[in-house]
Amino acid sequence: MELNIYFREETDLVKVFIKGEIDTFTAPKLRNKLESIKIIPNRLIELDLSKVVYMDSTGLGVIVACYKKVVHENGNLRLFGLSDRLKRLFSITGLSGLMDIEEVGVKVE
Repeated sequence: MELNIYFREETDLVKVFIKGEIDTFTAPKLRNKLESIKIIPNRLIELDLSKVVYMDSTGLGVIVACYKKVVHENGNLRLFGLSDRLKRLFSITGLSGLMDIEEVGVKVE
């Protein structure tokens, strides 16, 4: 199980590109990387999940923890590029109504 994570930082934006599987074994790596992001008020943290092929509840927990941290520190979090499977996961857990989840030009409700 492989997970690759890299960042592109700008003044008011941090893009996080995630590729691979997010599960019990790889979630700690993702958690550590996300916790290293410096949250500045009104800064947008965008998680590009377009290359995530699998996510279990552990991965979902990491995303929720990141969301809580970003909101607590007055930042913004956007999830981008979710597959149909991931969209369904966020929808059935009720998180799609809470988080900013977008596709290319289309917001997921």
